[in-house]
Amino acid sequence: MEQAMKRRRATYHIWTFTASKLISAFGSQVYTFAISFYILQLTGSATSFAMNLICSILPRTIAAPFAGYAADRWPKKTIVLTAQGATVLAVGGLLAVSLIHGLSLPAIYTTTAIISLAATFSGVSFSAAITGLVDEARIQKAMSLNQMSISIAAIGAPAVGGLLYGTVSMSLFLILFMAAEAVALVLEATMNFRLFNRKADAGEATGEGPAKEPLLKSMKAGLAYLKTQPIIMTIIWISLFINFLFGAFQVGYSYILIEKMKMASEHFGLTEGAFAVGMLLMSVYLSVRKEVKYPLLLSKWGIVTMGLIMASVAFPLLVNLPYTGLFIFYASVMFAFGLVMILVNTPIQVMIQKRVDDDYKGRVFAILETMAMALMPLGTVLYGFLYDLLPAEWILMVSASVLIAVVLTMARPSVVRKAHPELAKSRQDGPETPEPAAE
Repeated sequence: MEQAMKRRRATYHIWTFTASKLISAFGSQVYTFAISFYILQLTGSATSFAMNLICSILPRTIAAPFAGYAADRWPKKTIVLTAQGATVLAVGGLLAVSLIHGLSLPAIYTTTAIISLAATFSGVSFSAAITGLVDEARIQKAMSLNQMSISIAAIGAPAVGGLLYGTVSMSLFLILFMAAEAVALVLEATMNFRLFNRKADAGEATGEGPAKEPLLKSMKAGLAYLKTQPIIMTIIWISLFINFLFGAFQVGYSYILIEKMKMASEHFGLTEGAFAVGMLLMSVYLSVRKEVKYPLLLSKWGIVTMGLIMASVAFPLLVNLPYTGLFIFYASVMFAFGLVMILVNTPIQVMIQKRVDDDYKGRVFAILETMAMALMPLGTVLYGFLYDLLPAEWILMVSASVLIAVVLTMARPSVVRKAHPELAKSRQDGPETPEPAAE
């Protein structure tokens, strides 16, 4: 009876979590779209656009270890709700400034940094709480539905943002974001974050769990634990280099379409919507299929594919396309990118959820986020300057080539077989066979 009640409660968590992420992500996407377009149209500079990205990336990189420590020591629910509240207040502050003095870059950068800090504490705590919210058999479904909600928001929000941009005030964009975060906060307040946790959260409410040690000692314990998990360390190192190199795409895509191709805001929004459609379809597929058998192998070839897609962004810079052809090409590229990104991320996240002890989840996810983003500020600054100085097509193609080389080296066959011993073959370091799309 108790197990049946827990499963029903877990089902409620899955759908409440999905709904809260859908609402919050919609507001966030609309805000990000409007702010990005505002900065690029105000300054016309990839460097200024990159500075806003830095204000999002740098706080996350610095705060992630503290977020992991907090998630392992204090109630995750309290951290999530506090972070959501801080986001609402930060956007409210920017709204007040815009009404009194008008929007300025310093005000936008400051708000972006605060939102980023709040998102770090909320994201790490939620990641560490997944096995407490749902039963182990439905982890992939929960994470796929989470991605699906983000994708649905990403489909509608850029399209809505593109249609509204220039016709309504920036204040309305900020109000939409505030309202979405407030509704998400209310939904998350109804969830039990300790429903299924095996160990750590038993003493979490009183702060007397296994993470009671001081901050520095706690971080050292997390690193010591990771040394016993070589496959997860490999994933972390791959994330470090991949996220640095993807700065070429992150900065370059918006810069190329808005500044180089002069694409209209509504069409730019639709290309980003195509990215979200790809994410949505793959998320739906992963939510109903059985768990991926070889996640590291699948992610390896998925990242190689992402590198090829990143290089293809430069194609219209080398070959003249009519405006309609340009729109169709970039929408197709983003659709494919969305498909592959979910295929890379979700199985790896499920793998980490199941391999990491509950006592260390907060710190492990914090270290993963820190390492994944450690070089992103440098990459964003570097690529922001490079796009103002060098041909965009060469930046993209060289970065994509390095990306593919890094993944093939760090996730070489011998490493993949350590993660999945059943892949071992008689011929050492022999060829691999990627997992088929469906089993």
